[in-house]
Amino acid sequence: MFGRDEKVSGTRLTAVQYMILVVFLVLAYGLWRLQVVQSDFYSALAEKNKTREVPILAPRGKILDREGRVIVDNYPSFTALLLRDSTRDLSGDADMIAQGLHLDPKEVRERLHKFAGTPQYQPIYLKEDITPDELAFIESHHNELPELDTIVAHRRLYPRNGFMAHLVGYVGEVSEQMLNQPRWELYNPGDVVGKSGVELQYNQVLMGKNGSRQVLVNSKGKEMGELDQKPAVPGHNLKLTLDIDLQIAAEEAMGDKNGAMIAMDPHTGEILAMVSRPTFDPNDFAVRISRAEWAKLVTDPDKPLLNKAIQAQLAPGSTFKILMSVAGWQEGIAQTLNVHCNGGATFYGRRFGCWVKTGHGAVDLTKAIYQSCDVFFYTLAEKLGIDRISKYATAMGLGQKTGIDLPEEATGVMPSEEWKIRNFKQKWYAGETISVGIGQGAVATTPVQLMRAISAISMDGRMVVPHVASPTGLPPEYLETHHYTDVKNIPIDPGGFNLITDAMARVLLPEGTAPSAHIPGVDIAGKTGSAQIVSLKVRALHANNEALNQNGWFVGFTPRRNPDIIVAVLFEGGEHGKLAARLATQVIKAYVDKQRRQPTKVADSSGKVDVGAVWNAGSGDDDDLHGGHFDLEVPKSRLPFAVAAPGLE
Repeated sequence: MFGRDEKVSGTRLTAVQYMILVVFLVLAYGLWRLQVVQSDFYSALAEKNKTREVPILAPRGKILDREGRVIVDNYPSFTALLLRDSTRDLSGDADMIAQGLHLDPKEVRERLHKFAGTPQYQPIYLKEDITPDELAFIESHHNELPELDTIVAHRRLYPRNGFMAHLVGYVGEVSEQMLNQPRWELYNPGDVVGKSGVELQYNQVLMGKNGSRQVLVNSKGKEMGELDQKPAVPGHNLKLTLDIDLQIAAEEAMGDKNGAMIAMDPHTGEILAMVSRPTFDPNDFAVRISRAEWAKLVTDPDKPLLNKAIQAQLAPGSTFKILMSVAGWQEGIAQTLNVHCNGGATFYGRRFGCWVKTGHGAVDLTKAIYQSCDVFFYTLAEKLGIDRISKYATAMGLGQKTGIDLPEEATGVMPSEEWKIRNFKQKWYAGETISVGIGQGAVATTPVQLMRAISAISMDGRMVVPHVASPTGLPPEYLETHHYTDVKNIPIDPGGFNLITDAMARVLLPEGTAPSAHIPGVDIAGKTGSAQIVSLKVRALHANNEALNQNGWFVGFTPRRNPDIIVAVLFEGGEHGKLAARLATQVIKAYVDKQRRQPTKVADSSGKVDVGAVWNAGSGDDDDLHGGHFDLEVPKSRLPFAVAAPGLE
C-alpha cells in the first residue's frame, strides 16, 4: 500500500498537463475553424434554418370573346410543395408522402431525381389540385414531414364537352424538351405554360409573374411567421375576335360529325367561330393528364388533338372550281367557253366522268358553277394547264400558310410542274391537270386556306390575314411579328367577279347543288364540293365501308356583294357537299339573326350570356347548350393522289 506522503511522479504530472493542453488546443482550433474559417458557411446555414422563401403563383389572364364575355377563367386550388432546403433524406420520406397524397412512391422518387439538378431553394410542385383529405394530411404531419407545404394555385377552368377546345388550347407543366428551346429558356421546371392553341400562341401575354413570401421557420421547419412578401403579378386578359353566340351555333351544327368549321369577317380577317371534330376536354390538362389518357388521345385514329380547321390537308373537291373560274376568266378563256356535257369526256385517251351520269347538256361558266359540271372544268383545266392554274391558286393563298395566329398551321399543297420535279423527281403529265381542275389529284388545302381564298374572291380580290386575337391591347412585339391588318389585293376583272358571285348565289336555289340549305330572305352565295379519299375502284371493292365515304365541303358568304361573314365547312365522310352547306347556313342564320337583333339561345336582350351553361363548374350536368357529350365516328383517312372522278354534289 502507498502511504499518504507518497506523491505523484513528476513525469506523470507532466504527461497529464500535456494531454490537457492538447485537448484545449484541439478545442480552440475547432472553435477557431467554426467561428472564423467557416463562419460564412454556417451563418448561411443558420439563416436557412430560420427563413424560407415560398412562391406565390400568379394567375393566368382570362380569355374573353369579342364582347368581353369570359371563355376561359381560373379557379383557386391547393398545390402540394416539396421543399428541399433542409438536410432531411427526402427519398426516405417518399413512401409516407406518397401514401398521404395518393401517389405512387416511384413517381415521387422520379420527381426528386428529375429536379435533382435544379437549385435547392426551388421547391418541387408535387401534386396539383389536392383534395381536402390530402390537405388535412399535410397539415397534420408538419412535424414528421416538415418538407411538405401547400400554396394556393389558380387552375384553368375551360368550357366543358370540348367547347372551343382546339382554338383556346390547354396548359401543362413545361417539359425538359421545351426548356432546351430558346423560347422557354427563362422558365423553370414545374412552371405551367400554354401547350397548344391560344394558350400557347399568347403565353407571354396570359402568363403572369410569380411572387414570393419570406417566412420564419424553426429548427424543425415549422412556419413561425412571415417576414416579407413580394406579390405576384397576374397575367393580362386576352380578348379574342370570337363570338360565343356564333361559336355555339357552329358547335351545335357540327355536333358529333368529324370535320371542321370556320367563320370569318372577310373585311378584317377576324375569326368569328372555329370548330374541329372530334374534340377533347382541355380540363383534363388543367392539372396533369395521366399517361393512360394521353396515350388514348395520341393513338386515336380520328386525331382529336388535331385542329382540322388549320391542320387538315385534304382535297377541296368542287369548291376549287371557284378558283378555276377566276383563273379561266383572267386568262380570257372561261367567258367564251361552252361545252356539251353528256356525263363525261375523254382527255389524253382516258374518259373522265361527270358527277351527273346523264350529263348537264349545254354548259357555260354560270351553269358550270351552280350545277358544278365536272366536264366544263375538265375542259377549262386542259386549256389553262397546271402552271397557270397554280399561278392563280398560289396568288390566292393555296399551298402556303395563311398566317393565322395559331401554332402549327399546315401549308397544304398546290401542285405545279416545278413542284413535282422538286418533290418527286418526275415530270408532270398533262392528264394529271384534269384531276386538279375539279379539286382532286395532288391539290390539298386546309379549311382556313380555302375560306381565305374564296373570301378574297368574294371581296373583289381583297385578301386579309385571318386572326383570332384582337390586336387592341397586345404588346408591341406581337403587332410587329404578326401583321393583323395586312391586306393583299389580287386583280380580278369586275365582270368576272360579278358573274362568278351571281352564279354562286344560285347554288342555294332550286337549280343549284344545295337548295335544301337555302334560307328565305337571306342572300347567300356559296359552292359545294365532294372530294374522294380513295379511287372509285378501291371504293367499289369496299362498298359498305363508310370510312371511305367522300368528304363534303362548302364555302359560303352573305351577302353576295361586299359580304359580312364567310363560313367554310369540312364534313369528313359527309359524302354530299349539300350536307356541309346545311351546316354552314345554320351559322350564317345565327349571324343574320343577331345582326337583326333577334334573341338567340345564348344571349338575352341585354347581351349577357349564361356562361355557367358552358363552363364545367362541377355540376356534372351534361344537359347543356352543346347537346351533351360528343360521340366519335369511324376513322376517316385520305390516300394521297386520289384519281379524279365525279363527286356527289
